[in-house]
Parts: sequence; structure tokens; C-alpha cells
Amino acid sequence: MNLFRKKTIKELIANSEKHSLKKTLGAFDLIMIGIGCTIGTGIFVITGIAAAKYAGPAISVSYLLAAFACIFAALCYAELASMVPVSGSAYTYSYAVLGEFIAWMVGWGLVLEYGVGASTVAAGWSGYVVGILKSGGVILPDYLTKVPFDGGIVNLPAIIITSFIGLLLFRGTKESVWLNRVLVVVKLGVIFLFLAIASPMIKTSNWENFMPFGINGVLLGAATVFYAYIGFDAVATAAEECKNPQRDLPIGIIVSLLICTLLYVLVSLVLTGIVDYTTLDNSEPLAKALRMNGNNMGSILVAVGAVAGITSVLLILLYGQSRIFFVMSRDGLISKSFSNLHKRFATPYFSVVMVVLFVCVTSGFLPLEALSHITSIGTLFAFIVVSLGVLILRVKRPEIERGFKCPAVYLAVPLSVMSCSYLAYNLLLQNGIWFLLWSIVGLIIYFSYGYHKSALNKK
Repeated sequence: MNLFRKKTIKELIANSEKHSLKKTLGAFDLIMIGIGCTIGTGIFVITGIAAAKYAGPAISVSYLLAAFACIFAALCYAELASMVPVSGSAYTYSYAVLGEFIAWMVGWGLVLEYGVGASTVAAGWSGYVVGILKSGGVILPDYLTKVPFDGGIVNLPAIIITSFIGLLLFRGTKESVWLNRVLVVVKLGVIFLFLAIASPMIKTSNWENFMPFGINGVLLGAATVFYAYIGFDAVATAAEECKNPQRDLPIGIIVSLLICTLLYVLVSLVLTGIVDYTTLDNSEPLAKALRMNGNNMGSILVAVGAVAGITSVLLILLYGQSRIFFVMSRDGLISKSFSNLHKRFATPYFSVVMVVLFVCVTSGFLPLEALSHITSIGTLFAFIVVSLGVLILRVKRPEIERGFKCPAVYLAVPLSVMSCSYLAYNLLLQNGIWFLLWSIVGLIIYFSYGYHKSALNKK
């Protein structure tokens, strides 16, 4: 069996030009997509929980370490994105460099990041909105806000928000991009407001026990918050809808990552400076920290910003998953229906509908704790493969035109691979059995359908 058959970069680009999406996105839109997918539950929820459980005030150091792992992977992504301006992100790059089987496993891992990740975010959105309504005196019955496993019937708010965003994606990328812009502006405004309100409240005594769990706690914190950075991968999924991908994709990937890193470090320092880190193990740490300091109005505004932030993350995750399915379908690895374009809106409507249905069912009816813990592993695997792909092409195909070159590639690639491998190892120690089961399901689908239906197999 020829498991490592490849598509050349020329074939990938030619195929995308025959069956492509509308080119409507510029560099600013790509930066907003990166921020839209990155700044959400990571900054509004995980910052507090990771500080309380793993790193204490040193959670800011954890964010820097996670960013260190990401920046080298982001530079590798930027080089490949400038060479292969085709949707599909790491899946597409793997197909060109390492072959079909590796590409399939990367794509299957990205379903964890986007599909399962979107389900988790939708459930988190529901919890936040239900909490805001409850504080305003509107109490929704448990049977409409909890899955059957938790004693309810359906998580209806999660289904409603997923369906609404799915409708926008069905109608077109332009409408979705405008909504994302609005949501990103709102949540960035709220974050800056939090920093302005909270900074004068900082008590340096809260930082005295800066690393209560030691260096191991900081490293575990870095592995835990890593998934809060994976939004730049979503920028690469928009390649075919980008007006000038060779220039704009690297800008979108790198700039969005740098902005998000700065915000994560600032927020985590201020948050752990205004309250004791042991009080942050809750679903709304920023809002609660302000309430503990007597600022109820700021708390309400932060809650609104959190809803906007989580909504934009859900939007980009649904968008990214539909585009990955679109490209995998075009390659024949899944049903051709996923690459059909709507006659009026020119969107991969079937792919959007299927992704939305999947997220509605999983977030509305199933417990997601187990799968949510392994979303980062699939992404780390993709980062490792992309990094190796850059190095392989530098050696084997140095003549290919590159719109962006990863600086110090022989240093950046090993650092990216080692740091991502270390984080993946930490996560596998905790949730390896679930990732193994997910991988087995992917193998069954590939060997029973994808390998035989592949466009390369027919060729």
C-alpha cells in the first residue's frame, strides 16, 4: 500500500484554483481571525483555573513558555503558508511534504482542535450566559441547560448559538468576518478596561509566593494553557479566501500570536495581583476578582466581554473545521459532498451544515470532559509535523519560491519540535488512552474509505 503518496505543491495550487472559494480577506482580517480564535476561554476562564491549580502567580511565566513553543511553530506555519496558499492548514502542508497517511492523521487530529473544541466552547458559552441571566434574576430550568449525563435533557443555549453562527457561515465568509471584527473589538475593549480598572488595585503581597507549585507546576501550567494559543492555526485555514496569501498569511499568523501573548501575560499578572491565586478556581475568575475588590460594574462588563470572546472563538472554530473538511473532501478522503459549493453564496454549505450538526449534538447532549482534555494533543502533533515539513523542504526543495522564510530555521525547527513534543508528552501522561481511542477511529475511517476513494488512488 502506498501510504505516503504525495501531491506536489503545483498540483495542490492548481486544484485549489479550479475549485476555489471567494477571495475576500486581507491582512487585517487574518489578524482579527487569529485574535478571534485565540482570545476567549483562555483569558477569561483558564487563566484563573491554571493559576489556582498549577502555577500560582507564575501562570504569567507559563503563558510565556507556551508562547515560546508556539512562536517557532508559527514561524514554520508562516513559511509553508506563503509557499502553499491552499486551505487546510497543517493537513495540506503534510500532504505535500510527508504524504497522504500522515496528512490524514494530522487532519483527523485537527478535528479535535476544531470540531470537538467548538463543542467544548459552545458548552462553555452556555454556562457563561446562564450565569449572567441568573445574576439578572432570569433562571433557566436545568433540563434545558444540562446534558442528560448531568441530569438535564438538552443544553439548549449551546445548540442555539451554534446554529446561529452556522447560519452566518452558510451565507458567506464576508458576513462572518464582520461579526468577528465586532466581537474582537468588544472583547479587546473589555480586556483593556479590566487592565485599567484592576491595575490600581494590585497588592504586591499577592505575588510574594510567586511559584507555589515549583517549576513543575509552571511547566504543567504551560501545557494546560497551550491550547489558548492555537488560534493562529485557524489563520492558515483561510488561505484560499485570502487576496494576497504570500504576504498576508505570515503577517496574520505572527502578529496575532504576538498580540495575544502580550495580553495573556498582562492579564495574568494583574489578575493574580488583585486577589490571592487560591480564589481563582471558578468559571469567571476576572469578573469574580473585580467583585471581590468591590467593582460590580466592571464585573458585569467583563462578563459581557467574555461572552463576546467565547462567541468569536466558536465562530472561527466552526469556520476552520468546515474548511478542513472542504479540502479533505476535494482530495477524496471523505465524501465529495463536503466540497460542494452553494450556487448563490459560494460557501461549502454541506460541510458547514455537517459541522454545525456535529457540534449541536455533542455540545447539546454529550458530556465533553474527556474529549476536551485531548484537543491540544492533536494540535501539537500538527505543529510538530509542520515544523519538520519546513526543514525537509529546505533540504529537498531549496529552489521553491518562499514569500516568507523562517529565520534561523535549523534552530527554530528543533526548538519547535522539542517544545511541542514535551507539552504533548505531559498531556499524553494524563489522557493518553482517550487520544489512542480517537486515533484508532481515524485509522478505521482512513483504511475503510479514505485510502480507496483518494483522488491519488484513482489517479
